[in-house]
Amino acid sequence: MSGRTLITGIGVAAPSGLGVEDFWAATRIGKNAIGPVTRFDASSFPARLAGEVHGFEAGDHLPGRLVPQTDRVTQLALIATDCAFADAGIAPGDVHPCDMGVVTAAGSGGLEFGERELRKLWSQGARHVSAYQSFAWFYAVNSGQIAVRNDLRGPAGVVVGDQAGGLEAFSYARRRIGKGSRLIATGGFDASVCSFGWAAHLAGGSLSLSDEAERAYLPFDGAASGYVPGEGGAIVVLEDEDSVRARGGRNVYGEFAGYAATFDPRPGSGREPGLRRALEGALADAGCHPDEVDVVFADGAGVVDLDRVEAEAVTAVFGPRRVPVTVPKTMTGRLGAGGAPVDVVSAVLAMREGLIPPTTNVELSPAYDIDLVTGRSRTASVRTALVLARGHGGFNSAAVLRAVD
Repeated sequence: MSGRTLITGIGVAAPSGLGVEDFWAATRIGKNAIGPVTRFDASSFPARLAGEVHGFEAGDHLPGRLVPQTDRVTQLALIATDCAFADAGIAPGDVHPCDMGVVTAAGSGGLEFGERELRKLWSQGARHVSAYQSFAWFYAVNSGQIAVRNDLRGPAGVVVGDQAGGLEAFSYARRRIGKGSRLIATGGFDASVCSFGWAAHLAGGSLSLSDEAERAYLPFDGAASGYVPGEGGAIVVLEDEDSVRARGGRNVYGEFAGYAATFDPRPGSGREPGLRRALEGALADAGCHPDEVDVVFADGAGVVDLDRVEAEAVTAVFGPRRVPVTVPKTMTGRLGAGGAPVDVVSAVLAMREGLIPPTTNVELSPAYDIDLVTGRSRTASVRTALVLARGHGGFNSAAVLRAVD
């Protein structure tokens, strides 16, 4: 094994678009994908905005027998995986099934499927509950279904870590490749835009209650009042560099070069939050000096206290306004376990084009001494990118992506 872990294929299903081309076409120009909830009647809830994946019909992409067995989140993950393998140019037989695995991140599993079956249980009785409920709700179901559909017989796993889980899945996949696997499909998806999922979001206490789609989710803005949820995510193909060369692969987006994770200390302890240590750890793991980083894809919680912690961590490591910072998820909402994988996709596409996507709708508060890319995208040479993500309860993660010549 060469030691370098490369991204060779991408599949994305996000509010901004299905597929890499549609997604990037919308992201690069700052197209808003947040709007009124349409997947369920949210009129009785105090929050009524979401980033939804529109125009997706599972039956157009998946076998008819599979559709009633799976939740929407799994359907989106399966389609993204199909796209990632096709993008990588991998055909059956190119890699032995035992040399390929899958690691995904999930926050909750198939909530919409589970809610529907629970309604049947309450209103019609146990005989009317689908047998597929036994696994369709489970947070590990995406990894299982991806493995079955693509004949992946190597290592398999799932990470549950909210927004930070997506980067942890990448790290786990990289470790498996370091131990001998040639290829791992990895990333994350969540789809909790249903009344059951909405109750969970509201219980967290950080949901934006604004009805203005373009002013509801405002990280690093003085008017920040919480986040807007979204659905979707991304799956990428990670391969060892020697494996890519052996199979004649030519499509390389970049290198997953470094990673670190930390936990915040107990509230009230007086100790420093852990995000800065995660950031520094990822740079050290990649052998990367702060001056080499061309852009930071921030977590962007949209909660004043959390935004302050993130801005202070970035400023402490890079210096005041020394590195461009962006939060393109302002176009889609926070996608849970799918959010950081989508940021990774945005980062490597930014490298490919030489363009940093914008943080839309935000007016940077003078309280934060960061160079936030707002309004419109910024042309720049992007060779190294840092992606930050945080999960509910104090889980911090950071990843370094590097261009490959």
